[in-house]
Parts: sequence; C-alpha cells; structure tokens
Amino acid sequence: MTSLTATFTVDLTPAEILTGAADCFDLVKAWSGALEGTSRGVMLTAGDPASGSASYVATELFEGSLDGREGTLVLQQLGTMTDGDPTLQYVIAPGSGTGALAGVTGALMIGTIDDDGHHEVTIELT
Repeated sequence: MTSLTATFTVDLTPAEILTGAADCFDLVKAWSGALEGTSRGVMLTAGDPASGSASYVATELFEGSLDGREGTLVLQQLGTMTDGDPTLQYVIAPGSGTGALAGVTGALMIGTIDDDGHHEVTIELT
C-alpha cells in the first residue's frame, strides 16, 4: 500500500434541489500535492445537520496527475452523522481511471481543515 498526501480547496455552488434532498451543490476542487489538478462534481445532502443527524453523497471527476501520473479518476464520498458522530467513506471509484491512472484504486482520509479552507488529505493506494 502506498500513502500520499494532498490538499484541496472546494467551491460549492447551490444547484437545483432534487425532491427528497435537503440541498444540492455543484462542486469544484483545486488539488495540490500528490494530486495536482481539478475535480468537478455534485453533492446531495439530506437530514438536519443542526440536530446532529444528516448525510451527504458526492461524486467528482478529477483531471490531472496523481504522484506524477496523468489521467482522470472518479472520487466518491459518503458522509453520515448520527447523533453528532460523523463517519466518512471517500474512495477512488474502481475502474474509473484513464490514461496513466487506469487501474488505480484506493481511499482518501480527510485530516485537518485550516481557517482558509484547505483540506489535508491522505491517499492510500491499493
């Protein structure tokens, strides 16, 4: 297993809400570090975060390089919060890689988020 680090900033833009969703957002992330490039995607939320119970799903297409290899990857997230206890699954969608990223699989773990909105991420490639 290979462990890499990267950071991203995210810009969320409200999108048309789907029936049953609390909110819908278009997202754009600027990546640096082991992931260099941009990802674009969609996030749907449900529940009531103020009460401590909510969830979101997001899918994004990353274009750029991973550890110097060029191509695209799809990143998928599933975040849940139950009684204020959060969990997050953030994975590279199997079979989604193109170019030099074909066949790449793994998971991402979000660490610290600084005051400027930079998210630190550890990428575990399998």
